[in-house]
Amino acid sequence: MANQNAAPFSLSKLALLLPLLQGHDWQKTVEEQLAGGGYRYTLGRVGAMDLMKVVAAVETAAKRNRLIDEEQYREVHALYHAIIEAIQGVGRGTMQFGEILRTVGLTFAVVRGPMFPQGAEPGDWIAVCLYGTIGAPRKGFEHEVLGFGINHV
Repeated sequence: MANQNAAPFSLSKLALLLPLLQGHDWQKTVEEQLAGGGYRYTLGRVGAMDLMKVVAAVETAAKRNRLIDEEQYREVHALYHAIIEAIQGVGRGTMQFGEILRTVGLTFAVVRGPMFPQGAEPGDWIAVCLYGTIGAPRKGFEHEVLGFGINHV
């Protein structure tokens, strides 16, 4: 996948690739770049018609895997904004699912670390990528979606 002479991917690119390549041979390459770049991350899945269940699943995974300190407001707040931004991409700006008879089945990644591996700028960023399907709650009536959000911690 990656040219050994190429510059390492940024936090954003790795966060996007992680859920897209889940289960693919290239997933290991992405995880190696995450580890080599000093990033922390988690992957998960959520299916729901309720927007708050999507938010809760991503937030719970980030807390459980210690990507954020839940006692630090700024960290929880940064994660929340990244999640909401990603959901806006999935919903095409509409922050509703079940109320308008839409359901989602999503794989998500949360990645935390410097914007660029071994970056010169201090401070962490947190990125959320949602990839999967959205549609009417009926098999075959869905299509693929991708949402991404990023915020500084």
